[in-house]
Amino acid sequence: MDKSIIIFAHNIRSLWNVGSLFRSSDCFGVDKIYLSGYTGTPPRREISKTAIGAEEWIPWEKVEDFSALTKIKSEGYKIVSLELSDTAINVFDYEAPEKICLVLGNEVLGVPEEVLEISDDIIYIPMHGKKESLNVSVATGIALHHLCR
Repeated sequence: MDKSIIIFAHNIRSLWNVGSLFRSSDCFGVDKIYLSGYTGTPPRREISKTAIGAEEWIPWEKVEDFSALTKIKSEGYKIVSLELSDTAINVFDYEAPEKICLVLGNEVLGVPEEVLEISDDIIYIPMHGKKESLNVSVATGIALHHLCR
C-alpha cells in the first residue's frame, strides 16, 4: 500500500468493536491505532476474540484526549473524521491524501464537535436504508477500503 493510514478511535465503548478495528487494520495495512478516551485496550479477551491476534502486531498507543492529533497533524497526516455532517464528503468521491489519520467516534455520539473543527476533511458513507449510520467497525472497514484506493 502506498498510503500511510493511522486510526484514532475515541471513546469506543464496545471491546468487540475495538478488536474488529485491529483486525480491519491488519487487513488494510494500517500503520498504527491510537485508542483515545475510555476506549478499551489490549489485553482483553473481548478484543482478542474479534481481533484474532492482530492486537499483538498492529502498533497501538493509549492516549487520554485529542492532543495527540496535533502531533499527528505535525507529522504530515491529514485529519479525516468519519462522521455525518453538512460539510462531509461522500467517501466514494473522496480523493484520499497520502497520509491519513482516520478519526472514529463513539458508537452513539460520534466524533466530538471539537475534533470536527480541527479536521482537515470529514467523510461519510451514504446510506440507502432507514438507518443513518453503521456499526463503527463496519463503517471503518468500508472507509479503509476506499481510502486505500
